[in-house]
Amino acid sequence: MRWLKPNLRSSIYGLLGNPVKPSESILENGTEDIRESMLAALGDQGSKDFPQITRRIRYANDIQALWYLRGDLMAALASIHGERVARERVASLTAQFQGLLPGGLASRPSPLVG
Repeated sequence: MRWLKPNLRSSIYGLLGNPVKPSESILENGTEDIRESMLAALGDQGSKDFPQITRRIRYANDIQALWYLRGDLMAALASIHGERVARERVASLTAQFQGLLPGGLASRPSPLVG
């Protein structure tokens, strides 16, 4: 019965708004998947036009650094493809961060977006 207690405790904490932190391997894999998605969204043209953003994405230390680079990526994508396309691509990237960020960094629904 001892093996059940951590899972039950984790479930209760999750219901109370204190989600369990992802394991190191899940966090590392998620970080790399997001990094690759961000570089793919930027594409070859973006890599040529915005080498500093490409470099910052490639060498970001952690998931939080990638989270904060979304704004720079949005600006680069907007200048290449237009704001509508940039918003769509960044929104799909933002969904990939779910469950990987500390609670205070998760995006919240905005009353301005509709």
